[in-house]
Amino acid sequence: MLNIEIVSCLNDNFSYIIHEDNTGIVGVIDPSEFYPIDELISKKYKKIDFILNTHHHFDHVGGNKKIKEKYKSKVVGSKIDKNRIPEIDILLSDNDSFKFGTLIFKIMFAPGHTSGHICFYCEEEKIIFTGDTLFSLGCGRIFEGSYKQMFNSLNIIKKLPKETNIYCGHEYTKKNLEFCLKYDKNNEGLNNKKIWIEKRLQDRLPSIPVSLGSELSNNIFFRCDDLSVKKNLGMQNSSAEEVFKKLRDLKDSF
Repeated sequence: MLNIEIVSCLNDNFSYIIHEDNTGIVGVIDPSEFYPIDELISKKYKKIDFILNTHHHFDHVGGNKKIKEKYKSKVVGSKIDKNRIPEIDILLSDNDSFKFGTLIFKIMFAPGHTSGHICFYCEEEKIIFTGDTLFSLGCGRIFEGSYKQMFNSLNIIKKLPKETNIYCGHEYTKKNLEFCLKYDKNNEGLNNKKIWIEKRLQDRLPSIPVSLGSELSNNIFFRCDDLSVKKNLGMQNSSAEEVFKKLRDLKDSF
C-alpha cells in the first residue's frame, strides 16, 4: 500500500511524500523547495530514496539538490529533460516502468506544458501524479509544446479508469471552477463541486485528490466535444481540438 502525504510549498504548489508500506521505500514527487519536505521527513521517515520529477520547471525541482545532498536520493525524470532537471540520475521514457518498492509506476509521456513532461501512474493504487498537465477542473498552460500535444496528453489520461485519483501540481481549483462555470453554465455538477471546494478551502484543506470520474463530468477541458460547451462558445460545428484551443486561449487571459 502507498501512503501519500500532501506538502504545501511556495504559494500554491503541491509536493507529495510517498511511502510504500511493504518495503519502507520513501519518495517525494516534485519537491518545490527543501525545507517543508525536510521538516516532515526528518520527523517521520529519516530518508528519501527517490525524487520523482514530472518536469523541469523550478517550482517542481527547486528542492532537488539539497534533498539529494542530505538524503543521497536518486532523482528520477524524463529522458528529454536530462539536461534540465537538477541532479537527475534515472532517465525515463513513455511507457517505461519504474519500480517503487513492490509497486510499479507506468511513465506516461504528456507533453504540452513542457516538451518533456511525464506523469507517474500506478494502476494497482489507482493514482496518477499529473504535475502541470492536468489540474482539478483545469489543465496547464502551453509553454514549450503545442495545443495538439496538450489535447492528446489529456485524452490519454482521459482513458484511465474513472476511479483513478489525480494528484496535481498546484492548488488552482477555485479559479478553475470559476472558469468552468462561465463557459459550462448548464453543468449542474459544478454547483455541487463549488460547495465542496469552498468548504475544503475554508477548512484550509487541499482540494485534491480528485477522481478522474469527477473530472470527466466537470473539467471543461475534458468536455470539448460536449454540445452544450460548444454552444456556449458559439462553436457548434468545430472539432473538439478546436474547442480545446479556444478554451485554453480564454483561460490564459481569464
